[in-house]
Amino acid sequence: MDLIRPDYLAILDLIFPGSSVLDLGCGNGDLLALLEKERKVRGQGIEIDDEAVFNCVAKGLNVFHGDIDTGLSEYGDRSFDYVILNQTFQQVRKPDTVLQEAMRVGERVIIGIPNFAHIDARFQIFFKGKTPVTPSLPYEWHDTPNLHFLSILDFYEYCKQRDITIKETFFFGAHRKVRFLPNLFARTGIFIISKIQEAIT
Repeated sequence: MDLIRPDYLAILDLIFPGSSVLDLGCGNGDLLALLEKERKVRGQGIEIDDEAVFNCVAKGLNVFHGDIDTGLSEYGDRSFDYVILNQTFQQVRKPDTVLQEAMRVGERVIIGIPNFAHIDARFQIFFKGKTPVTPSLPYEWHDTPNLHFLSILDFYEYCKQRDITIKETFFFGAHRKVRFLPNLFARTGIFIISKIQEAIT
């Protein structure tokens, strides 16, 4: 278990055993496979990359090829206990559409984002004058799948502007949780979100 990514472990702790889970932008299916093994979830994934879908199917995962930017019209309201967008939100073309659909389809939505304001990224921009490359942002500028470059504070502001409440947060460095100045020291943020009116009822 010590080789499992910290964000995966955090999400694993949040998922109730036997739940239904939709993993949007599931990549090669590592997180979904972990959830199925450790939490016995009824998992389903959606992924746009053909090779990644093939790798998921080879692992025995239930993953469909699809573009989540076009919405989730094939799923009814509250179809899943959890919808996960881990390291996916910053890659979609239409974040508003994707997030609204995720909140419609899932009872709970878990978002995981890389923090583009991490101290390593700031150091590289300030002292080297170059687009940062870090363990949580491992791509060169010319081959990155990331379309939106946001920080933890940016995501807080984004949610506030859209009447989305952040119910729980978890922040991680390379190997452990970050509790002090996460916008500076955390590489990754995990958020559980819902619409404000839903959180009150």
